[in-house]
Order: sequence, then C-alpha cells, then structure tokens
Amino acid sequence: MYKILTFILISISFTFSSTAQEVKPLNKKPYSRKGEYYFFWGYNRSEYANSDITFRGKGYDFTLHNATAKDLPIPFSADVYFDITRLSVPQYNIRYGYFFSDHWSISIGSDHMKYVMDDNQVLEVSGHISAQVSDPAITVNPEYVGDFNRTPKLIRPEDFLHYEHTDGFNYLHLELDRYDRLWKAKNNIQGIDWLVGVGAGTIIPRTDSHLFTIGRNNHFNFAGYGVSLKTGLRFDLSRRFFLQTDLKGGFTRLNHVHTTGRDSDYAQQSIWFGEFYGVLGYKFGRNRAK
Repeated sequence: MYKILTFILISISFTFSSTAQEVKPLNKKPYSRKGEYYFFWGYNRSEYANSDITFRGKGYDFTLHNATAKDLPIPFSADVYFDITRLSVPQYNIRYGYFFSDHWSISIGSDHMKYVMDDNQVLEVSGHISAQVSDPAITVNPEYVGDFNRTPKLIRPEDFLHYEHTDGFNYLHLELDRYDRLWKAKNNIQGIDWLVGVGAGTIIPRTDSHLFTIGRNNHFNFAGYGVSLKTGLRFDLSRRFFLQTDLKGGFTRLNHVHTTGRDSDYAQQSIWFGEFYGVLGYKFGRNRAK
C-alpha cells in the first residue's frame, strides 16, 4: 500500500509542477472539455495500513495496536456484477462531475470500500477493562480483564472482538481533478487523458461489530472525515462513453464508530488506505458531435 501512496504522491507532484504550461495540441482541433458533465460507475480493490483502534464505554477504555485488516471483494459473477438490483453488493465507485474549464473538473461521489479486521490476531493491548462493562452489564472473560500496557493478547471473535466496516467503509467526498491530453486519434473521438486530483469528505460506515460477545450490524452514521490524492487514465471510447482507471491513496479519521449498538459504547480509529478502481463512464451536456 505504501508503494501505491508513494507513486500517487510522485505523480501528483510532477503533474502539478507542470500545470502552468499548456499541453500542446496534438492535432488542429484544440483540447476542450469545458461545459461537459459526466457520470461513472465501477468497482474497486483496497488495502489498509495497520491501525490503532480505541474502544470506550462504561467500565473500559483500551486500545488495540497495529491491527491488520483487508477488504472483502465479492467473487466475480454475472448475476451480481450485471444484475441491476445487486450492483451495490460489490465494492463499487459512483461519481458525478462537471468540467468548469477545459482542464479542470469538480465532482461528488462515493467510494464504497470494505474493511475487515483480521480475526484471531495477536495484538498489543493498552488501557483498562473491568470485569463487567457497558450498560446493561456484560460479563467479560477474565482473560481480558485488567490494566494493560501494550500486553500481547489473542483477539478472538467469539469472546472478545469481531470488527468490520462491510456495508461498508463509505467515503463520500468532493474531488477537484486536473486532466491533460496524452493522445488523441485522428478522428478526434478516441483519446487518452492523464488526470490527477485531490478529495475531501466524510466517512459513513455501517459497522458490523461484536465486542465482548455483544453487537450487531449497526446503522449508517457520519463517523468522521477523509482526505485523498489520486492519479489515473481516462480512455475516450466514443463521443459519449469512456473507461477510467485510478490509483487513490488517503487518510481517514473515524471519531465515533458504533460497536455494541448501545449509545455509550463506541470506537475511534485512523485508517490509511490505498485503492485501485476501474469504471465505465458517460459524458453529456455538450454537443458531442462537435
């Protein structure tokens, strides 16, 4: 994941250093996207850096250090990926955008990722856990009771913790993107753009969590915020349709994650992520025959 983030940062730095220079037209027709709207839909894979997760509630306040996690892609099948009633089941991306100048667009959309903390990992624990926690009281396995100072513990899902954002780890955000033409066909229809962008928005997870055996698939909530950088390629297939592939890296801060389903119990977490996605898009709003 760090290689992805490094690549993105280098690409963004290189591209923005050259935005003051206009890209030379590759044919007689000048490059122009101003006034164009677009929409795209596609699917992603994501990776996550190790993360500290803090759990708080009545009778406990503890942190799990360097927890590992992965995404949860749905295996490819036509009845999921091409069934219009099930399109939101896999890890998907959706976005609407507008070019306010020839090279710059602003857009809003959501990256529906999935985050699953690995079960049965040994993690260092810091903080305090009482023999009874939460309200109504939950009796804790004595193995997990006490004061801890980075004490290694096996995190079992059946009596300590199962934790995932799988409905999902939703990043709803605005993006500002810069597009530059790399190649265009002689027919002035097919072409390739290189793009870079920055984004910021909110994290709206639906967390499936069981803490000390109590929990549920919680409702969606505005848990925190995120910022991101990306770079990618856009392939114009026709006057209306395009394909796009992006690499994105970002930081998210979740200040209030639902755990047991009780108002007094919550978690806090910071997550660095790397994401790759491919999408199919549609252009409209301009006279595409020109």
